Amino acid sequence: MKAIICQQFGLPDSLIYTEIPEPLLGNQEVMIRVFACAVNFPDVLIIQNKYQFKPELPFSPGGEVSGIIEQVGSDVKNLKKGQRVLALCGWGGFAEKVKVGADRVFPIPDEMDYVTAASTLYTFGTAYHALKDRAQIKSGETLLVLGASGGVGLAAVVLGKVLGAKVIAAASTADKLEICQKHGAEQLINYESEDLKERIKALTDGKGVDVILDVVGGKYADPALRGMAWKGRYLVVGFAAGEIPKLPFNLALLKGCSVMGVFWGRFSTEEPQQNQQNINELVEMIQQGKISQHIHKIYPLQEAPQALQDMLDRKIIGKAIVEID
Repeated sequence: MKAIICQQFGLPDSLIYTEIPEPLLGNQEVMIRVFACAVNFPDVLIIQNKYQFKPELPFSPGGEVSGIIEQVGSDVKNLKKGQRVLALCGWGGFAEKVKVGADRVFPIPDEMDYVTAASTLYTFGTAYHALKDRAQIKSGETLLVLGASGGVGLAAVVLGKVLGAKVIAAASTADKLEICQKHGAEQLINYESEDLKERIKALTDGKGVDVILDVVGGKYADPALRGMAWKGRYLVVGFAAGEIPKLPFNLALLKGCSVMGVFWGRFSTEEPQQNQQNINELVEMIQQGKISQHIHKIYPLQEAPQALQDMLDRKIIGKAIVEID
């Protein structure tokens, strides 16, 4: 089968497009013929050996796929051959086939296309878990999204609007902010050209924001935390800027606020029933037309390294997808 392979840790241009044997199926796994695989920031990290999960070389990146089950392990009872599914595989998705543990595979409705399925699980799953389970955001509260034009960030903008929050989108360019506004952001901050702390103060009449969802980290975390309201919740989702910030925890004391980690992958393992409920709710929102993902571009399998480079260069607005024939 054809696949994109990481033979040595490095940047996207070190990946190769080649033929590899099909993976051997375990008793509690299913084999999926991949039709679409999402491009996520962890894919960029995992090929550089900078992610918390470290697969053995060689491997194929790509952690979020949709397709059809071709084979079912002998111990799998809840899934069947021919079923349309999406799956969180961790890695292995930039290939024609991938094996996945049955507990990481979720059926999709017949009316949902494969691109929609592959673009939904990681980003909307993360954002929904963050806002609903961790922050327990309430209608009328103010939500600030840092890195609002990325996959998780834009999903948070969309979901924040659905959940009744007043959404402030923060991103680095006017083009990115325009997309955020089209997806429900009421107020905008260009944190490359504006003072983030002062803009938060001005937009909230000095009150500050109730919830911050941060996928960027780096230099923006400190001024964002200083712009938090009393009893606010700071959601730590990722570090796309490349730097893990060192927050002054005296601010958490003075503001009575909480700093919360958001690790959707572990949540889905530790609390599978709640995660499945969240996915069911997201699928219903998609079917009702309440939420949708902005697709930046669809790349063929052989151009997956370019998709990862575009992610690394922060060119992607919304979600990029690798499509496999």
